[in-house]
Amino acid sequence: MGERLPIAFQCMTKVGDRRGKMLEPTAIEQIAGSGSNMVVPAPAVHNPRARKLRSAVWQDFTKERRADGNCVAICNHCKKQLTATSRSGTTHLRNHLAICTTTSTRRAGKRRKLVVRRIHHNKSSADGRSGEGHASGEDNDNEGTHFDQELSRRDLVHMIVQHGYRFSIVDDVGFQKFVKNLQPQFRMVSYDTVRADSMEIYEGEKLKLQDVLFKIPCRVSISVDMWQSNTQMEYMCLTCHYIDHANDEWKVRKKILNFVHLEAPFTEYEIANVIVEKLHSWGIDRKLAAVVLDNCSGGELVARELLRVLQPRRPLLNGDLFQVRSCAHILNLTVQESWELASDITERVRKMITYVKFDKLQKFQDISKLLHVEQKLLVVDSPDNWSSLYLMFESACYYHDVLVRLAEQEGHYDVFLAATDWADVKALTEILDVVYHAMEKFPVENPTANLYFNEMCEIHVLLRTWHNSPSTVVAKVAGQMLSKFEGYWDLTRPIMAFASILDPRYKMKSIEYFFRLIYADEQFTAKSTIDVIQNTFHNLYNDYKHQSSDSWKNSSVLCYSRNSSSCMGSMYSNGDDSKTFSRITLSDARRGLDQYIQETSSGQSLKSDLEMYLEEAVYRPKEGNQDNFDILGWWKTFAAKYPVLSQMARDILAIPVSIIPLDNDARTLNEYLSTMDPLTVQGLVCAQDWLREDPEGISIAGSGGQANDGAPHGDELIVVPSQNR
Repeated sequence: MGERLPIAFQCMTKVGDRRGKMLEPTAIEQIAGSGSNMVVPAPAVHNPRARKLRSAVWQDFTKERRADGNCVAICNHCKKQLTATSRSGTTHLRNHLAICTTTSTRRAGKRRKLVVRRIHHNKSSADGRSGEGHASGEDNDNEGTHFDQELSRRDLVHMIVQHGYRFSIVDDVGFQKFVKNLQPQFRMVSYDTVRADSMEIYEGEKLKLQDVLFKIPCRVSISVDMWQSNTQMEYMCLTCHYIDHANDEWKVRKKILNFVHLEAPFTEYEIANVIVEKLHSWGIDRKLAAVVLDNCSGGELVARELLRVLQPRRPLLNGDLFQVRSCAHILNLTVQESWELASDITERVRKMITYVKFDKLQKFQDISKLLHVEQKLLVVDSPDNWSSLYLMFESACYYHDVLVRLAEQEGHYDVFLAATDWADVKALTEILDVVYHAMEKFPVENPTANLYFNEMCEIHVLLRTWHNSPSTVVAKVAGQMLSKFEGYWDLTRPIMAFASILDPRYKMKSIEYFFRLIYADEQFTAKSTIDVIQNTFHNLYNDYKHQSSDSWKNSSVLCYSRNSSSCMGSMYSNGDDSKTFSRITLSDARRGLDQYIQETSSGQSLKSDLEMYLEEAVYRPKEGNQDNFDILGWWKTFAAKYPVLSQMARDILAIPVSIIPLDNDARTLNEYLSTMDPLTVQGLVCAQDWLREDPEGISIAGSGGQANDGAPHGDELIVVPSQNR
């Protein structure tokens, strides 16, 4: 509903309505014995206020007035009556023509030309231009219409970049014909023009992202992945992870910053220098919280060199939290580097499944039917893929009775498992099952760092339990996995423990419970581990409190002063007025009140927000909503109450420990991108990633298409997946 008109204008409107009714001739004469809905043609009396029917839809409808004074539109083909008031528009009439059987039959041999109309609303567009409502096409309900070649060209290139289509699509005869039928006035652009316009889109979107990263008042984390083209060219993908608080909403964001070509051979020091250079160019080298180097060659050396160069930028806890590993990468390495100890039993299972699948499949299926075992895929694993190894073990256990019966009938005991082997296979399958299903939980929409601390602790407990298995092979495998897990987990555990503390559902409870369970026989170790984490968290809190106290006193916490209108501007201004962020929120004002109370309450014993947070009871979501808890929404709500902790939450929860690392095959450019020069590759990869969240590119549900979920579909050019944005 729009705003109400002033009373004077309402009176003028009413007078005009009455005058219109007095001047309007009588359109219908009452006919005795006829119903009120009888339609009578209106007499041809000139009405100067009557609107001319401009829409082409009236070629298929006749507008007539009923005896009750309402107008109807009568289909010229099926004679159906539809409303035709001044407010009903013509959309429903067009929809009727689309389903009218008589119309469809009549138009079967006559193809109508569809003309796309572009509407320019009477307000500034994204590029700063403005104008009245303009459109083009034969179906024209608007006055002063025109077609805009440049806007259509920009939209075409935007579509090609956003959806990853080939530049050469503009040379396809079928595509040219399609566009010509949509809009005959559009002049198709060339391959070179599309490429140049794509790079302009990349540069424009890059400036927007730079402005966003400049303004965010929190730290960012990065992940580094090495890619390769079909021509063996090496690329480094630098991705930024942060929590965006635009529009007063906290959302996890993931943006590819660079997709840069590296000249081989290169060293770990050269990789580190390129990363530092790119971070500096984006202006975030002083905002770095943590780095993930799971898919980066020589990750340990790269992290060490990065920390050495960035040490003057004051990393968190003097760099103790600088490098982390993702949970999925930890579990992958734990299994891959330990399963060699089970190679003998694995080879026997593989040999049995291969023999049955390729030599005795029919007999196997007959026995399955006889034993009433529901058919399921019999899996043979793939090399270097432990998830397929689990599926092979799982399918073998599923068909245990069938395979035992088949072994009895065949007598080829050299390819089938003995009873003792089956016990080991089932125990090993249990280990793989836990890890496999833990990995299945990782792909989520907003992967905050708190999500999987409990799951990782549970796996730690189970590995220590399996290490004491009576089976020799199971104990060896579990012992090796435990050693690898603890080695990789120690690097990431502090960050995930801090994220768990910042989860109001758990605070210190998960840490206390699981560490006492993990070190059940070593209570001193359990207590010392808990104390180390708690003390380190307090140290980190004190660092944040110290670093942010000056900025608060000069900005948001002084919002109670007379100069409050510019309080937020001083926080983000770097001397360039055009880049000053001056918006102030209610949370900032409340933070100022909290600081004012603290400063004016001398002599009173005040607790820090960390002490208050830990002393208060844990938050218990409503039953059934545990998995859907919005931790970022919670911290946004309580940012004023816990000002220092909320800053820590924004930085720590964005650290990408919950991402899924890509394997080597997934980190290979497709054939089309592999033929392009490195600058074009970077422009396309980055621009497509930045445009994924463009609201103009999302189709509306119910409009005849499917909503765009941001995932790659079909013949997409770019192969970078859309993960956890």
